[in-house]
Amino acid sequence: MKLSPLSAISPIDGRYRNKTNELAPYCSEFGLIKYRVHVEIEYFIALCEIPLPQLKTFSSRHFTDLRLITSNFTDADAQRIKEIERTTNHDVKAVEYFLKEKFDALGLSSYKEFIHFALTSQDINNTATPLSLKHAIENVYRPAILSILEKLAELTDEWQAVPMLARTHGQPASPTLLGKEIRVFLERLKIQLERLNTIPSSAKFGGATGNFNAHVVTYPDIDWVAFSNNFVDNKLGLVRTQYTTQIENYDNISALFHAMMRINTILIDLARDIWTYISMDYFKQKVIAGEVGSSAMPHKVNPIDFENAEGNLGLANAIFEHLASKLPVSRLQRDLTDSTVLRNVGVPLGHSIIAFKSVHKGLNKLLLNESKIQEELESSWMVVAEAIQNILRREGYDQPYEALKALTRGKSSVKQQDIHQFIDGLSVSDGIKAELKQITPQNYVGRL
Repeated sequence: MKLSPLSAISPIDGRYRNKTNELAPYCSEFGLIKYRVHVEIEYFIALCEIPLPQLKTFSSRHFTDLRLITSNFTDADAQRIKEIERTTNHDVKAVEYFLKEKFDALGLSSYKEFIHFALTSQDINNTATPLSLKHAIENVYRPAILSILEKLAELTDEWQAVPMLARTHGQPASPTLLGKEIRVFLERLKIQLERLNTIPSSAKFGGATGNFNAHVVTYPDIDWVAFSNNFVDNKLGLVRTQYTTQIENYDNISALFHAMMRINTILIDLARDIWTYISMDYFKQKVIAGEVGSSAMPHKVNPIDFENAEGNLGLANAIFEHLASKLPVSRLQRDLTDSTVLRNVGVPLGHSIIAFKSVHKGLNKLLLNESKIQEELESSWMVVAEAIQNILRREGYDQPYEALKALTRGKSSVKQQDIHQFIDGLSVSDGIKAELKQITPQNYVGRL
């Protein structure tokens, strides 16, 4: 029976597939196989460029033919490798045998034993995976998060002069500017994205236990460390880890996942704040024709984009945390636990991308309800008490905090007339009284 997309176990490949399609070339089984083929071919070409004695007669004109295997890689090619794997029960060995078939087809059979020369499977996996992850970040992840930053920057400018009642501990507090509150998230995300960008894409390449044993015993006069550094750093665009076991140390990929977790955590904070502002009626949301907010209550326009984002960000972080804590730990020179874990790198990326798109969509639907914001400011004159008591401190007034506390603490609503009546009763000059009366919830917003 042929299964439809509705049979997908993960919503990433089912309900949300249209939001995660961009990740498929990098994080799917197809993507992993293709990147393995790419590394194997580039490694063979690098061996020809040394050249190894047995590869001196390999014509460089065939390099283009070999690279076309990668650039023209098809689903049928991937299926052929999976077919071979059913016999080998080893995924990387299946890639090697597939390439040997290609060499036979190109009339290059006499050179095919130098495919995968002296390597272990992890030399391929621990270059293919970080390379595919690097490209996924460059081509999918970074553009998605940058679109959020661009939208936040736009809203920061649009709302930079909108005064708003702040709330600390959920209670009315010194007023702020709506644009500034958005800028807080913009700055946090920028800082964490900059830190993420500094983390190297590390790769392991050094044979069965990281010491180039097979390389050195076969060709002892070649500087295999220099060769591999050049191959990984300059040919693949990664950074070779110098001392490893059979597998990559994974410390930098762990740092990468922690950086992504921090970005996701900031977005959870943003999503919850915007959700709360919507519940406070500070924002309305654009009504989408045909959309239903509730099966029973037709009036509802729910903040579903921010709720969807929060849920997916939480899922992503849970998986990122496991990846980050598990991958750097391996028994002795290697156990197999990293293999199955690495296959799930695309899962938290997928949940993150779904969330990024939901946040961006939600931000685009916000409509400022400035009248509600002004209404709350106007009913919260108690927030100017901080300003008044500090000016009174400046003037040497006795116990100003205590005087304002008696006037304002625990009051659900304090009006302008209450504050001005208090000011009129102060034993200060008329000039100071006039100064104090100039302070309003709308203009007591500080300066940035």
